[in-house]
Amino acid sequence: MMNIAKEHKVNEQIRVRQIRLIGAEGEQVGIIDTRDAMQMAREAGMDLVMVSPQAVPPVCRLLDYGRFRYEQQQNEKENRKRARAQEVKAIKFRVKIDDHDFNTKTGHVRRFLEEGHKVKVTIMFRGRERTHPELGERILVRVAEVLADVGAPESNPSMMGMDMNMIMTPKAAPAPKKERAAASDDVAPAPTEDSAPAASA
Repeated sequence: MMNIAKEHKVNEQIRVRQIRLIGAEGEQVGIIDTRDAMQMAREAGMDLVMVSPQAVPPVCRLLDYGRFRYEQQQNEKENRKRARAQEVKAIKFRVKIDDHDFNTKTGHVRRFLEEGHKVKVTIMFRGRERTHPELGERILVRVAEVLADVGAPESNPSMMGMDMNMIMTPKAAPAPKKERAAASDDVAPAPTEDSAPAASA
């Protein structure tokens, strides 16, 4: 669909004498008087929207402008949600973590994965703990196993400085049948869950 800026002139705001008109289906109507184009828009129950004011003569198009603005706002909203969903969240574990803290932090990772985020799981080593990287790997493997139903490691754990990192990627859940049918009927992009603010423990 043609992109139309919010500030473009619509209907009576268009004061030029002639325009180049594009029809509702994208067809080229040609250069006509603006008042004739306005009449065509009224008869079609549509709006006359100036889409290229710098052209000579300016280019206008027949549109249901209210519907177009609504759809554009919905698309912008979905794009913002997708951008937020692409954030990489971070959760940190200690090598000597007890079961309660492990379950709490793993719960945070699960929530982020369910919301569609990638999560960087970090094992922080202290002092001589760094000489036993297998302890960190053991925790990361345990995290991956506990969360296997909602995510999977993007790659093998890797050391960076005093930390060992593993990126967990969310698994795409199949949409319910009713939602798939609705999406097919409406030909609309699938919604993305709102994301939570970045968190780090």
